[in-house]
Amino acid sequence: MTSRPMKTLLACLLSATFAAPAVLPLTAFAQQAQALDRIAAIVNEDVILRSELDRAVTNIRAQYAGREAQLPPQDVLERQVLERLVLVKLQVARAEETGIRVTDEELEQAVAGLAQQNGVSIDQLRQRVTADGSSYAEFRRSVRDEVLIQRLRQRFAQSRVNVSDAEIESALAATQASGSQYRLAHILVALPEGATPEQIATAEKKVAGVKALIEKGEMDFTAAAARYSDSPNALEGGDLGWRSSDEIPAAFARLVGGMKPGQVTEPIRGPSGFQLLKLVEVRDAAQAAPQMVTEYHARHILVRVDDKATDEQARARIQTIAARLAGGADFAEMAKKESADQSSVAKGGDIGWFPADRYGPEFAQAMSSLQDDQVSAPIRTQAGWHIVQRLGTRQVNGTDQTRRAQVAETLGRRKLEDEWNRFLRELRGEAYVDVRTGTAAAMPATPAPPATGS
Repeated sequence: MTSRPMKTLLACLLSATFAAPAVLPLTAFAQQAQALDRIAAIVNEDVILRSELDRAVTNIRAQYAGREAQLPPQDVLERQVLERLVLVKLQVARAEETGIRVTDEELEQAVAGLAQQNGVSIDQLRQRVTADGSSYAEFRRSVRDEVLIQRLRQRFAQSRVNVSDAEIESALAATQASGSQYRLAHILVALPEGATPEQIATAEKKVAGVKALIEKGEMDFTAAAARYSDSPNALEGGDLGWRSSDEIPAAFARLVGGMKPGQVTEPIRGPSGFQLLKLVEVRDAAQAAPQMVTEYHARHILVRVDDKATDEQARARIQTIAARLAGGADFAEMAKKESADQSSVAKGGDIGWFPADRYGPEFAQAMSSLQDDQVSAPIRTQAGWHIVQRLGTRQVNGTDQTRRAQVAETLGRRKLEDEWNRFLRELRGEAYVDVRTGTAAAMPATPAPPATGS
Protein backbone atom coordinates (compact mmCIF):
# COMPACT_ATOMS: atom_id res chain seq x y z
CA MET A 1 0.00 0.00 0.00
CA THR A 2 1.07 3.54 -0.67
CA SER A 3 0.23 6.50 1.48
CA ARG A 4 -0.84 9.97 0.71
CA PRO A 5 1.90 12.47 -0.08
CA MET A 6 2.79 14.99 2.60
CA LYS A 7 1.35 17.70 0.35
CA THR A 8 -2.10 16.14 0.64
CA LEU A 9 -1.75 15.92 4.38
CA LEU A 10 -0.52 19.40 5.11
CA ALA A 11 -1.61 21.74 2.33
CA CYS A 12 -4.93 22.32 4.09
CA LEU A 13 -3.23 23.73 7.15
CA LEU A 14 -2.89 27.19 5.63
CA SER A 15 -6.49 27.38 4.42
CA ALA A 16 -8.36 25.37 7.04
CA THR A 17 -5.62 26.04 9.53
CA PHE A 18 -4.89 24.81 12.98
CA ALA A 19 -7.87 22.64 13.84
CA ALA A 20 -5.74 20.19 15.82
CA PRO A 21 -5.66 20.87 19.57
CA ALA A 22 -2.50 21.27 21.59
CA VAL A 23 -1.54 18.22 23.59
CA LEU A 24 -2.00 19.17 27.24
CA PRO A 25 -1.81 16.39 29.83
CA LEU A 26 -4.76 16.95 32.15
CA THR A 27 -2.85 15.97 35.26
CA ALA A 28 -0.19 18.62 34.66
CA PHE A 29 -2.14 21.54 33.28
CA ALA A 30 -5.81 21.29 34.26
CA GLN A 31 -5.63 23.91 37.03
CA GLN A 32 -3.65 26.33 34.87
CA ALA A 33 -5.98 25.78 31.92
CA GLN A 34 -9.04 26.48 34.03
CA ALA A 35 -7.45 29.67 35.33
CA LEU A 36 -6.59 30.97 31.88
CA ASP A 37 -9.18 29.34 29.66
CA ARG A 38 -12.31 27.24 29.94
CA ILE A 39 -12.22 23.53 29.15
CA ALA A 40 -14.43 22.58 26.20
CA ALA A 41 -13.98 18.82 26.59
CA ILE A 42 -11.96 16.26 28.49
CA VAL A 43 -10.63 13.45 26.30
CA ASN A 44 -9.20 10.65 28.40
CA GLU A 45 -6.23 12.34 30.17
CA ASP A 46 -6.12 15.40 27.88
CA VAL A 47 -8.23 18.50 27.40
CA ILE A 48 -9.51 20.60 24.53
CA LEU A 49 -9.72 24.25 25.49
CA ARG A 50 -12.56 26.58 24.60
CA SER A 51 -10.09 28.85 22.82
CA GLU A 52 -9.02 25.96 20.58
CA LEU A 53 -12.63 25.20 19.68
CA ASP A 54 -13.35 28.89 19.00
CA ARG A 55 -10.28 29.14 16.78
CA ALA A 56 -11.26 26.04 14.81
CA VAL A 57 -14.83 27.28 14.34
CA THR A 58 -13.53 30.67 13.19
CA ASN A 59 -11.36 28.93 10.61
CA ILE A 60 -14.35 27.00 9.25
CA ARG A 61 -16.38 30.19 9.01
CA ALA A 62 -13.52 31.87 7.13
CA GLN A 63 -13.59 29.06 4.57
CA TYR A 64 -17.31 29.68 4.07
CA ALA A 65 -16.97 33.43 3.54
CA GLY A 66 -19.78 34.43 1.20
CA ARG A 67 -21.52 31.07 1.71
CA GLU A 68 -22.45 31.42 5.37
CA ALA A 69 -26.02 30.23 4.69
CA GLN A 70 -24.66 26.74 3.99
CA LEU A 71 -23.35 26.40 7.54
CA PRO A 72 -25.46 24.83 10.29
CA PRO A 73 -26.51 26.81 13.38
CA GLN A 74 -23.69 27.77 15.76
CA ASP A 75 -24.40 25.02 18.29
CA VAL A 76 -24.44 22.32 15.60
CA LEU A 77 -21.28 23.70 14.00
CA GLU A 78 -19.51 23.69 17.36
CA ARG A 79 -20.56 20.10 17.97
CA GLN A 80 -19.25 18.99 14.57
CA VAL A 81 -15.95 20.81 14.96
CA LEU A 82 -15.48 19.60 18.54
CA GLU A 83 -15.98 16.01 17.39
CA ARG A 84 -13.23 16.52 14.82
CA LEU A 85 -10.92 17.82 17.53
CA VAL A 86 -11.74 14.86 19.76
CA LEU A 87 -10.86 12.41 16.97
CA VAL A 88 -7.58 14.22 16.31
CA LYS A 89 -6.74 14.00 19.99
CA LEU A 90 -7.52 10.29 20.13
CA GLN A 91 -5.53 9.47 16.99
CA VAL A 92 -2.49 11.40 18.17
CA ALA A 93 -2.61 9.64 21.54
CA ARG A 94 -2.89 6.23 19.88
CA ALA A 95 0.02 7.01 17.57
CA GLU A 96 2.21 7.94 20.52
CA GLU A 97 1.09 4.86 22.48
CA THR A 98 2.21 2.62 19.60
CA GLY A 99 5.66 4.19 19.54
CA ILE A 100 5.26 6.52 16.56
CA ARG A 101 7.43 9.60 16.93
CA VAL A 102 8.16 12.79 15.00
CA THR A 103 11.64 14.17 15.66
CA ASP A 104 12.40 17.88 15.66
CA GLU A 105 14.29 17.46 12.40
CA GLU A 106 11.35 15.67 10.76
CA LEU A 107 9.02 18.42 11.95
CA GLU A 108 11.31 21.06 10.44
CA GLN A 109 11.29 19.13 7.15
CA ALA A 110 7.50 18.99 7.17
CA VAL A 111 7.18 22.72 7.87
CA ALA A 112 9.76 23.52 5.19
CA GLY A 113 7.87 21.36 2.72
CA LEU A 114 4.61 23.10 3.55
CA ALA A 115 6.21 26.50 3.02
CA GLN A 116 7.66 25.39 -0.32
CA GLN A 117 4.32 24.01 -1.52
CA ASN A 118 2.70 27.37 -0.77
CA GLY A 119 5.48 29.33 -2.49
CA VAL A 120 6.72 31.11 0.61
CA SER A 121 9.79 31.02 2.82
CA ILE A 122 9.63 29.69 6.37
CA ASP A 123 9.80 33.26 7.69
CA GLN A 124 6.90 34.28 5.44
CA LEU A 125 4.97 31.22 6.58
CA ARG A 126 5.53 32.22 10.19
CA GLN A 127 4.32 35.75 9.43
CA ARG A 128 1.20 34.43 7.72
CA VAL A 129 0.42 32.19 10.67
CA THR A 130 0.79 34.93 13.27
CA ALA A 131 -1.13 37.42 11.09
CA ASP A 132 -4.13 35.08 11.35
CA GLY A 133 -4.02 35.39 15.13
CA SER A 134 -2.44 32.02 15.90
CA SER A 135 0.93 31.32 17.44
CA TYR A 136 3.67 29.64 15.43
CA ALA A 137 4.10 27.08 18.22
CA GLU A 138 0.44 26.06 17.84
CA PHE A 139 0.93 25.78 14.10
CA ARG A 140 3.95 23.49 14.56
CA ARG A 141 1.94 21.31 16.94
CA SER A 142 -0.78 21.02 14.31
CA VAL A 143 1.75 19.93 11.70
CA ARG A 144 3.25 17.43 14.12
CA ASP A 145 -0.19 15.98 14.88
CA GLU A 146 -0.96 15.62 11.16
CA VAL A 147 2.31 13.75 10.58
CA LEU A 148 1.63 11.46 13.55
CA ILE A 149 -1.86 10.66 12.29
CA GLN A 150 -0.58 10.00 8.78
CA ARG A 151 2.04 7.58 10.12
CA LEU A 152 -0.58 5.84 12.25
CA ARG A 153 -2.81 5.47 9.19
CA GLN A 154 0.13 4.22 7.11
CA ARG A 155 1.01 1.58 9.71
CA PHE A 156 -2.65 0.63 9.92
CA ALA A 157 -2.82 0.19 6.13
CA GLN A 158 0.27 -1.99 6.06
CA SER A 159 -1.15 -4.33 8.70
CA ARG A 160 -4.84 -4.44 7.70
CA VAL A 161 -5.20 -3.81 3.96
CA ASN A 162 -4.40 -6.19 1.11
CA VAL A 163 -5.60 -6.10 -2.51
CA SER A 164 -5.46 -9.33 -4.53
CA ASP A 165 -4.78 -9.68 -8.26
CA ALA A 166 -8.27 -11.15 -8.69
CA GLU A 167 -9.84 -8.03 -7.17
CA ILE A 168 -7.81 -5.80 -9.51
CA GLU A 169 -8.85 -7.81 -12.59
CA SER A 170 -12.50 -7.70 -11.57
CA ALA A 171 -12.39 -3.93 -10.99
CA LEU A 172 -10.66 -3.33 -14.33
CA ALA A 173 -13.34 -5.33 -16.13
CA ALA A 174 -16.13 -3.43 -14.36
CA THR A 175 -14.56 -0.06 -15.21
CA GLN A 176 -14.17 -0.97 -18.89
CA ALA A 177 -17.78 -2.13 -19.02
CA SER A 178 -19.13 1.03 -17.42
CA GLY A 179 -16.77 3.69 -18.74
CA SER A 180 -18.42 6.31 -16.50
CA GLN A 181 -17.31 8.39 -13.56
CA TYR A 182 -19.70 9.75 -10.96
CA ARG A 183 -19.56 12.77 -8.70
CA LEU A 184 -21.39 11.91 -5.49
CA ALA A 185 -22.43 13.50 -2.21
CA HIS A 186 -23.97 11.94 0.87
CA ILE A 187 -25.70 12.64 4.17
CA LEU A 188 -25.11 10.25 7.07
CA VAL A 189 -27.28 9.78 10.13
CA ALA A 190 -24.95 7.68 12.25
CA LEU A 191 -25.79 4.74 14.48
CA PRO A 192 -23.60 3.37 17.27
CA GLU A 193 -22.39 -0.22 17.31
CA GLY A 194 -25.13 -2.45 18.68
CA ALA A 195 -27.79 0.25 18.26
CA THR A 196 -31.03 -0.32 20.16
CA PRO A 197 -34.40 -0.48 18.35
CA GLU A 198 -35.19 2.96 19.75
CA GLN A 199 -31.94 4.44 18.38
CA ILE A 200 -32.60 2.87 14.98
CA ALA A 201 -36.14 4.23 14.91
CA THR A 202 -34.94 7.73 15.86
CA ALA A 203 -32.25 7.71 13.16
CA GLU A 204 -34.69 6.41 10.57
CA LYS A 205 -37.14 9.18 11.41
CA LYS A 206 -34.40 11.82 11.20
CA VAL A 207 -33.11 10.71 7.79
CA ALA A 208 -36.65 10.53 6.43
CA GLY A 209 -37.24 14.08 7.66
CA VAL A 210 -34.07 15.32 5.98
CA LYS A 211 -35.11 13.63 2.73
CA ALA A 212 -38.53 15.34 2.95
CA LEU A 213 -36.92 18.78 3.40
CA ILE A 214 -34.85 18.23 0.26
CA GLU A 215 -37.78 16.93 -1.79
CA LYS A 216 -39.96 19.89 -0.79
CA GLY A 217 -37.24 22.33 -1.81
CA GLU A 218 -37.04 23.77 1.70
CA MET A 219 -33.29 23.03 1.81
CA ASP A 220 -30.80 21.98 -0.85
CA PHE A 221 -28.67 18.89 -0.41
CA THR A 222 -25.46 20.78 0.38
CA ALA A 223 -27.05 22.82 3.16
CA ALA A 224 -28.83 19.75 4.54
CA ALA A 225 -25.53 17.87 4.69
CA ALA A 226 -23.80 20.71 6.51
CA ARG A 227 -26.64 20.94 9.03
CA TYR A 228 -27.71 17.34 9.58
CA SER A 229 -25.02 14.92 8.40
CA ASP A 230 -22.88 13.10 10.94
CA SER A 231 -20.14 12.43 8.39
CA PRO A 232 -16.72 14.08 8.77
CA ASN A 233 -17.27 15.78 5.39
CA ALA A 234 -20.57 17.37 6.47
CA LEU A 235 -19.12 20.88 6.34
CA GLU A 236 -18.05 20.20 2.74
CA GLY A 237 -21.68 19.57 1.82
CA GLY A 238 -21.14 15.81 1.94
CA ASP A 239 -19.08 15.96 -1.27
CA LEU A 240 -17.41 12.63 -2.09
CA GLY A 241 -15.76 13.87 -5.31
CA TRP A 242 -15.45 12.01 -8.60
CA ARG A 243 -15.42 8.24 -8.40
CA SER A 244 -15.27 5.48 -10.97
CA SER A 245 -17.46 2.41 -10.53
CA ASP A 246 -14.67 0.49 -8.79
CA GLU A 247 -14.46 3.22 -6.14
CA ILE A 248 -18.13 2.88 -5.16
CA PRO A 249 -19.27 0.12 -2.79
CA ALA A 250 -21.14 -2.55 -4.74
CA ALA A 251 -24.46 -1.86 -2.99
CA PHE A 252 -24.27 1.82 -3.97
CA ALA A 253 -22.90 1.19 -7.49
CA ARG A 254 -26.08 -0.62 -8.52
CA LEU A 255 -28.17 2.33 -7.39
CA VAL A 256 -25.94 4.99 -8.92
CA GLY A 257 -25.95 3.25 -12.31
CA GLY A 258 -29.71 3.78 -12.58
CA MET A 259 -29.82 7.39 -11.36
CA LYS A 260 -29.83 10.70 -13.19
CA PRO A 261 -27.82 13.75 -12.09
CA GLY A 262 -29.58 15.58 -9.28
CA GLN A 263 -31.42 12.53 -7.98
CA VAL A 264 -31.23 11.53 -4.32
CA THR A 265 -31.69 7.96 -3.14
CA GLU A 266 -34.15 6.79 -0.54
CA PRO A 267 -32.51 6.22 2.87
CA ILE A 268 -29.97 3.38 2.73
CA ARG A 269 -29.07 1.38 5.83
CA GLY A 270 -25.35 0.65 6.04
CA PRO A 271 -22.82 -0.35 8.71
CA SER A 272 -22.40 3.27 9.84
CA GLY A 273 -26.08 4.22 9.87
CA PHE A 274 -28.63 5.60 7.41
CA GLN A 275 -27.44 7.47 4.32
CA LEU A 276 -28.85 9.61 1.53
CA LEU A 277 -26.75 9.51 -1.63
CA LYS A 278 -26.94 12.17 -4.34
CA LEU A 279 -25.65 11.80 -7.89
CA VAL A 280 -24.30 15.25 -8.71
CA GLU A 281 -22.76 14.70 -12.16
CA VAL A 282 -21.80 11.93 -14.57
CA ARG A 283 -19.02 11.99 -17.15
CA ASP A 284 -17.47 9.57 -19.62
CA ALA A 285 -14.17 8.35 -18.22
CA ALA A 286 -12.64 8.70 -21.69
CA GLN A 287 -13.49 12.40 -21.65
CA ALA A 288 -11.92 12.98 -18.25
CA ALA A 289 -8.62 14.76 -18.03
CA PRO A 290 -5.68 12.51 -18.97
CA GLN A 291 -4.18 10.75 -16.00
CA MET A 292 -0.65 12.11 -16.07
CA VAL A 293 1.57 10.68 -13.37
CA THR A 294 4.80 12.23 -12.13
CA GLU A 295 7.50 9.62 -11.73
CA TYR A 296 10.94 10.01 -10.21
CA HIS A 297 14.19 8.18 -10.77
CA ALA A 298 16.34 8.02 -7.66
CA ARG A 299 18.84 6.08 -5.65
CA HIS A 300 19.13 5.91 -1.90
CA ILE A 301 21.12 4.71 1.05
CA LEU A 302 19.17 3.15 3.93
CA VAL A 303 20.22 2.70 7.53
CA ARG A 304 17.53 0.69 9.28
CA VAL A 305 16.16 1.30 12.77
CA ASP A 306 15.56 -2.12 14.29
CA ASP A 307 16.56 -4.34 17.18
CA LYS A 308 20.20 -4.01 16.08
CA ALA A 309 20.28 -0.20 15.88
CA THR A 310 18.39 2.44 17.84
CA ASP A 311 17.10 5.59 16.20
CA GLU A 312 20.00 7.59 17.64
CA GLN A 313 22.57 5.09 16.39
CA ALA A 314 21.04 4.95 12.92
CA ARG A 315 20.83 8.72 12.76
CA ALA A 316 24.48 9.10 13.75
CA ARG A 317 25.52 6.63 11.09
CA ILE A 318 23.48 8.29 8.32
CA GLN A 319 24.92 11.67 9.27
CA THR A 320 28.42 10.23 8.90
CA ILE A 321 27.50 8.93 5.46
CA ALA A 322 26.04 12.33 4.54
CA ALA A 323 29.28 14.02 5.57
CA ARG A 324 31.32 11.65 3.40
CA LEU A 325 29.05 12.30 0.41
CA ALA A 326 29.37 16.05 0.96
CA GLY A 327 33.12 15.53 0.98
CA GLY A 328 33.03 14.00 -2.50
CA ALA A 329 32.46 10.30 -1.93
CA ASP A 330 30.72 8.47 -4.81
CA PHE A 331 27.04 7.87 -4.04
CA ALA A 332 26.81 4.48 -5.78
CA GLU A 333 29.90 3.15 -4.03
CA MET A 334 28.66 4.37 -0.65
CA ALA A 335 25.30 2.68 -1.28
CA LYS A 336 27.00 -0.63 -2.09
CA LYS A 337 29.00 -0.46 1.14
CA GLU A 338 26.53 1.11 3.56
CA SER A 339 22.91 0.64 2.44
CA ALA A 340 20.69 -1.93 4.18
CA ASP A 341 18.26 -2.09 1.23
CA GLN A 342 19.20 -5.46 -0.25
CA SER A 343 16.97 -4.96 -3.30
CA SER A 344 18.99 -1.96 -4.52
CA VAL A 345 22.42 -2.27 -2.93
CA ALA A 346 23.97 -4.16 -5.89
CA LYS A 347 22.76 -1.36 -8.19
CA GLY A 348 24.39 1.38 -6.16
CA GLY A 349 21.13 2.19 -4.42
CA ASP A 350 19.22 2.71 -7.69
CA ILE A 351 15.48 2.08 -7.13
CA GLY A 352 14.42 2.94 -10.69
CA TRP A 353 11.36 4.96 -11.69
CA PHE A 354 8.44 5.24 -9.26
CA PRO A 355 5.41 7.47 -8.51
CA ALA A 356 5.97 10.08 -5.81
CA ASP A 357 3.94 8.41 -3.07
CA ARG A 358 5.15 4.81 -3.43
CA TYR A 359 7.52 4.97 -0.47
CA GLY A 360 5.50 7.20 1.83
CA PRO A 361 5.09 10.92 2.51
CA GLU A 362 8.62 11.61 3.74
CA PHE A 363 10.15 10.10 0.61
CA ALA A 364 7.65 11.97 -1.57
CA GLN A 365 8.50 15.25 0.13
CA ALA A 366 12.21 14.69 -0.51
CA MET A 367 11.57 13.92 -4.19
CA SER A 368 9.47 17.03 -4.77
CA SER A 369 11.94 19.34 -3.01
CA LEU A 370 15.12 18.10 -4.77
CA GLN A 371 16.53 19.05 -8.14
CA ASP A 372 17.92 16.40 -10.50
CA ASP A 373 21.29 15.07 -9.24
CA GLN A 374 20.79 16.79 -5.88
CA VAL A 375 21.31 14.77 -2.69
CA SER A 376 18.93 15.13 0.23
CA ALA A 377 19.69 15.64 3.88
CA PRO A 378 18.97 12.53 5.99
CA ILE A 379 15.24 11.77 6.12
CA ARG A 380 13.35 9.48 8.51
CA THR A 381 10.72 6.99 7.32
CA GLN A 382 9.11 3.93 8.84
CA ALA A 383 12.03 1.85 7.50
CA GLY A 384 14.77 3.97 9.04
CA TRP A 385 17.07 6.79 7.92
CA HIS A 386 17.68 7.51 4.22
CA ILE A 387 19.79 9.72 2.01
CA VAL A 388 18.21 10.13 -1.43
CA GLN A 389 19.63 11.37 -4.71
CA ARG A 390 17.10 12.38 -7.33
CA LEU A 391 18.34 11.36 -10.78
CA GLY A 392 15.43 12.45 -12.95
CA THR A 393 11.69 13.16 -13.27
CA ARG A 394 9.13 12.52 -15.99
CA GLN A 395 5.42 12.76 -16.75
CA VAL A 396 3.90 9.43 -17.74
CA ASN A 397 0.62 9.05 -19.59
CA GLY A 398 -2.01 6.62 -18.32
CA THR A 399 -0.78 3.27 -19.61
CA ASP A 400 -2.35 -0.08 -18.81
CA GLN A 401 0.27 -0.62 -16.15
CA THR A 402 -0.45 2.77 -14.62
CA ARG A 403 -4.18 2.09 -14.75
CA ARG A 404 -3.67 -1.22 -12.99
CA ALA A 405 -1.67 0.50 -10.29
CA GLN A 406 -4.39 3.16 -9.99
CA VAL A 407 -7.09 0.51 -9.62
CA ALA A 408 -5.04 -1.28 -6.96
CA GLU A 409 -4.60 2.04 -5.15
CA THR A 410 -8.31 2.80 -5.44
CA LEU A 411 -9.35 -0.57 -4.06
CA GLY A 412 -6.81 -0.29 -1.28
CA ARG A 413 -8.00 3.19 -0.41
CA ARG A 414 -11.62 2.06 -0.27
CA LYS A 415 -10.73 -0.89 1.94
CA LEU A 416 -8.64 1.40 4.11
CA GLU A 417 -11.50 3.88 4.44
CA ASP A 418 -13.84 1.11 5.63
CA GLU A 419 -11.31 -0.35 8.06
CA TRP A 420 -10.14 3.06 9.26
CA ASN A 421 -13.67 4.27 9.91
CA ARG A 422 -14.34 1.09 11.88
CA PHE A 423 -11.14 1.67 13.83
CA LEU A 424 -12.14 5.28 14.59
CA ARG A 425 -15.55 4.15 15.83
CA GLU A 426 -13.85 1.69 18.16
CA LEU A 427 -11.32 4.31 19.28
CA ARG A 428 -14.09 6.80 20.00
CA GLY A 429 -16.28 4.21 21.67
CA GLU A 430 -13.50 3.21 24.08
CA ALA A 431 -12.62 6.79 25.01
CA TYR A 432 -13.78 8.84 27.98
CA VAL A 433 -15.09 12.11 26.54
CA ASP A 434 -16.71 14.72 28.79
CA VAL A 435 -18.10 17.65 26.78
CA ARG A 436 -18.34 20.82 28.83
CA THR A 437 -19.54 23.38 26.32
CA GLY A 438 -22.71 24.08 24.34
CA THR A 439 -25.89 22.01 24.38
CA ALA A 440 -23.86 18.80 24.45
CA ALA A 441 -22.56 19.71 27.90
CA ALA A 442 -25.86 18.67 29.41
CA MET A 443 -25.35 15.11 28.15
CA PRO A 444 -23.54 12.49 30.27
CA ALA A 445 -19.92 11.69 29.48
CA THR A 446 -20.59 8.58 27.40
CA PRO A 447 -18.26 7.07 24.83
CA ALA A 448 -20.51 7.57 21.80
CA PRO A 449 -19.03 6.35 18.51
CA PRO A 450 -17.90 8.91 15.94
CA ALA A 451 -19.73 9.83 12.78
CA THR A 452 -18.07 8.29 9.76
CA GLY A 453 -18.62 8.05 6.03
CA SER A 454 -19.59 5.06 3.99
